Amino acid sequence: MNGKRVGRALARWVLLTALAVSAQASRADSRDALFGDDDASPADAAKVSRGDAPAAENAGAGLKGFIQFEAARTTTGPSHWSKLRTRGEVGSQGKLGDGVKWKASARLDYDAVFDINDYYPRAVARDQRSNLMLRETYLDISRGDWDFRLGRQHVVWGEMVGLFFADVVSARDLREFILPDFDMLRTPQWAARAEYFKNDVHAEFLWVPVATYDDIGKPGAEFYPYQAVPPGFASSYRNVDRPSRSLDNGNYGLRLSALRGGWDFSGFVYRSMDIQPTFYRQIVGSTMIFEPRHGRITQAGGTVAKDLGNMVLKGEAVYTRGRKFGVPNPFDADGLVSQNTLDWAVGLDFTLPADTRFNVQGFQRVFFDYSRDIIPDEHENGYSFYLNKKFGSKWEAQATWIASLNRNDWLFRPRVQWNFEKNWRLLVGVDIFHGPPSGMFGQYERQDRAYTEIRYSF
Repeated sequence: MNGKRVGRALARWVLLTALAVSAQASRADSRDALFGDDDASPADAAKVSRGDAPAAENAGAGLKGFIQFEAARTTTGPSHWSKLRTRGEVGSQGKLGDGVKWKASARLDYDAVFDINDYYPRAVARDQRSNLMLRETYLDISRGDWDFRLGRQHVVWGEMVGLFFADVVSARDLREFILPDFDMLRTPQWAARAEYFKNDVHAEFLWVPVATYDDIGKPGAEFYPYQAVPPGFASSYRNVDRPSRSLDNGNYGLRLSALRGGWDFSGFVYRSMDIQPTFYRQIVGSTMIFEPRHGRITQAGGTVAKDLGNMVLKGEAVYTRGRKFGVPNPFDADGLVSQNTLDWAVGLDFTLPADTRFNVQGFQRVFFDYSRDIIPDEHENGYSFYLNKKFGSKWEAQATWIASLNRNDWLFRPRVQWNFEKNWRLLVGVDIFHGPPSGMFGQYERQDRAYTEIRYSF
């Protein structure tokens, strides 16, 4: 590693982040007035309750967002810096007229880790050094009992903590696996959404004309989803073959929900090009060549939630038809077999004394017409724990544990957060993986890391 390169990269990182913070700090005093909405409708209240905040009433109210600095050092295998990223997100929202609102936002990333070492292949550095992304940017139109949202938007259908099951619409940035917060992981879709609200009933119609897909990164990255290869074979990976941007490859779905006796129910059907890639395989000599592609699938499922006083019961399930799974058998033509699956999860969220929250969840994937050639068991079972404890207004500790019941495969994530000034937070933690190479977490066992984040919100 060249010392001058390290110095230049760190200086650039510090300069960029310092300029960004100073440019936004002058706006902080007026942040409380940016998004007032005193005339929120019952429909707006329903949107807030499901995590879908309405656009603001005040047109041109100003900017909101954050500047975030992240550093991670991988501690297993050859120890190395794996992230020195500055991330900034900024947006604004307002009102164009009666019943018409708007929102626009964007995110910019720059990761200096690719300037200070040569650990990663060039393709990975090109893919992850800098990224500019349009985030939620849409128009909201309200007409009586109907709301319409047109543009790039999050569509969140799931209920569980730290897990994706019924959350089938939003694509995800998986270049850091599932480690970032969900608001960082999710990638908005270009969609047209119509929603009908009447009393305690809510209907949602969704069309995604041009889909966005999971970003799995490039081979050589920390969390690239390498495929199983039998002894005696080498492997090679092609770029993702994304579906063409045509209406024939669009996605569409329907979701209905209702509140009955304190029970919040929902059910949905979604027909889509799979946001997850499937790795098609061909064999040339002694090399297995994999190409990620996206096929069409159908998903049907639902969620349930119930407030039980000091605890909340949540559950969700989704049946997926048409997805294919890889098999290491070299005699299989394309290395794939079709398997319909049922994923379900149930959890309890407890509010405990002394500003403590505890969540426990159990989950399972069931394979129908099970093929013994695939790596997972016919019934894949797991569980998770999440504990959060606040110490006054400035300190907060949390820990997440996710594990398999089929094998010794787990992820442990303790965190400590310090809110040392208004609008500022410092977070320190570690991510520890353990398990067999074929496990969800064991495949990344050499990626244990220490992580630090500092964020300024405005």
